[in-house]
Amino acid sequence: MQPARATCREAAVYFEEIRCFPMLKPEEEYALAARWHEHGDRSAAHELLTSHLRLVAKIASRYRGYGLQTSDLISEGNIGLMQALRRFDPGKGVRFSAYAIWWIKAAMQSHVLRSWSLVKIGTTTNQKKLFFNLSKAKRRVLALQEGDLRPDQVSAIAIELGVTERDVVEMNWRLSGDVSLNVPVNQDADLVEWQDRLVEEGCDQESHIAEIEELETRRAALGLALTVLTDRERRIFEARRLVDPPVTLEHLSVELRVSRERVRQIEMHAFRKVQKAAHAVSARRRKSSATDGPSDRVHAIQ
Repeated sequence: MQPARATCREAAVYFEEIRCFPMLKPEEEYALAARWHEHGDRSAAHELLTSHLRLVAKIASRYRGYGLQTSDLISEGNIGLMQALRRFDPGKGVRFSAYAIWWIKAAMQSHVLRSWSLVKIGTTTNQKKLFFNLSKAKRRVLALQEGDLRPDQVSAIAIELGVTERDVVEMNWRLSGDVSLNVPVNQDADLVEWQDRLVEEGCDQESHIAEIEELETRRAALGLALTVLTDRERRIFEARRLVDPPVTLEHLSVELRVSRERVRQIEMHAFRKVQKAAHAVSARRRKSSATDGPSDRVHAIQ
C-alpha cells in the first residue's frame, strides 16, 4: 500500500501547486497567444500553458475509470496541451482553451488505447468511437448485463454511433476483458484450457524445415548453373530474371550496345542454359542422397 499512498500524496501536492497559477481572461489569453505566435515569446507561452494545467487535470479525471494512473494521464494531457500551443492560431477567433481541449483529449485517449490491453485496439476512427462510448450506449439501450448483446441492441447502438453492427459486436467482445489462455474452458476433471483449443493454421515444423532445405537446394543449384553463362549472358539473365522490377530491354541495349531484339535473344538462350544446368545439378544431388547410406550421412554431418 505504500506506493499507492505515495502516489496519492504526490497527486495532491501537484493539484495544490497548479491552483497557484491564475486563470486568464479571454483578452489576456489572446494577448499571450499572439505574443507567442508572432514573436516566439517563451515567457508568454509558459504563462499560457501553466494557466491551463487545471484544465488538463480536470479532463484526466474523466478517464480514471480505465484503471490507469492519473499522473500518467496528466502527463499525456500536458503533451497534448503543448502540441495545441504549437498549432494554435489566435487569428482564427477561437479561444485557446476550446482549441486545446481536443488535443488534450486526443493525447489521453491514445494513452488509454495503448495501455488498456496487451492487444492493440482502436486503430480506426470507428473503433476509437466505440471504445470510449460503447458503455454509455449500452446503458441507454438498457443492455446492462454482461455477455453478448441482443440483435436489436446491436442495431440501435450501431445507428446511434454511426458504425457497423459487426464493429459493435467485436468491440463488445473486446471490452469484456482480456482472458488468459490458461483459464480452464470448464470445470471438468481434464481441465482443458483455452490454449488447448487453439488451432495452428501454419505448416508443421517438419514441413517448414523441408521447405527451407528445398529453397537452399534450389539456390545452390541456381548458383552453380549461372557459372555456365558468359559475362554478357549472366548480366542480361540477372537483370531480366533476378531483379524486381526487371531491367528494361531498352536500358540493356544501350548498356551493351546491341539491339533490343538481340538482348531478348540472349536472354532466352541464357535461360535455357541455366535451366538445363540447374536440372543437371538437382539430379546429381538427388542421386547422391539416394546412394548415401545412413552411416555416410551421419559422418557427413559430423
